[in-house]
Amino acid sequence: MRTFINKIIGLAAAMPLAAFAFQPLITDDTGTQGEGGNQLEAGYNRTRDKAPGGNSVTHEIPLVYTRGITDELDVFIGGTRTRIAPDAPGVTESGWSNPVIGAKWRFYENEASKLSFAIKPEVSIGVSDSKEARGLGTGKTSYGLGLLLTQETGFGQFLANLQVDRANYADDTLNAGERRTQYRLSVAPVWDVAEGWKLALDTGAMTNADRTAKDWMGYVEVGAIYSPSKDLDFAFGVIRNNRDGDTQSTQLTMGVTWRFK
Repeated sequence: MRTFINKIIGLAAAMPLAAFAFQPLITDDTGTQGEGGNQLEAGYNRTRDKAPGGNSVTHEIPLVYTRGITDELDVFIGGTRTRIAPDAPGVTESGWSNPVIGAKWRFYENEASKLSFAIKPEVSIGVSDSKEARGLGTGKTSYGLGLLLTQETGFGQFLANLQVDRANYADDTLNAGERRTQYRLSVAPVWDVAEGWKLALDTGAMTNADRTAKDWMGYVEVGAIYSPSKDLDFAFGVIRNNRDGDTQSTQLTMGVTWRFK
C-alpha cells in the first residue's frame, strides 16, 4: 500500500497545479489586485490518475486569498483539502495538504507595447510526517519561483511562464526515484470571444518527475472563463497530462473568483 501511495505522490507532483494561478489555467498572468484590493478564489479539481499497478481519483478543494499591497505587488495564502481514492483494495486518504504563501510582483510594464513581466515566489509549508506518508503533501518546506509574461493582443492576451519548483520530503525514501527539482515552460493564448466570455488553450512542457526518464512531460488544457461582472469569474477547464506511455492524468477543474475592496 505504501508503494502505491508513493506512486500517487509522484503523479501529483507531475500534474501542474492550477489552483494558485489564473483560474482555470496553469499558466499565470501578471495581473495584480491593485493597492487595497482583495481576491478570494475557491475551486474543485477531480484528477484521474492511470499508472501501472493501480489507478486513483484525487479530489481537491483549493482556497486562496490574495491582497494587493501596492498596484504592482500582491501577497497570497492558500490551502487545499485533498482526498485520494485508489482502486480497491486501496485505502482512501484525506486531509489538508501543504499551506502555501507567496507573492506576485509586476516589475516591468510597457503601456505602449502592452507587455509586462512579473515574478512569483511561493513557499509550501511542510505537513506532518504521517500526512506525507499518506500522500497528502511534503513533510519539509518546499518552494517555487515563476517568471510570468503577459502580452495584450488584438484577440485578448498571450501568457507565458517559466517555473521552477523544489519538493522536499521529510522521509527521503519516499519517491526515491523522483526528481526533487522540476522545471516548466508553458504558454496560453486567451481569446475574448464574446461579452463576458474568454476561451483559452494552455500547453506546456515539464521536467519528467522520473529520474530514469530523459523525455520531458507535456500537458494541454482547454479552458473557459465567464465573467458576469468585472469582479466575478466562473472558470472551467480540462487538463490532460502525459507523463510517459502508460502513466497519464486527466483533470477536470472548475472555480469561482471574487474581487472586492
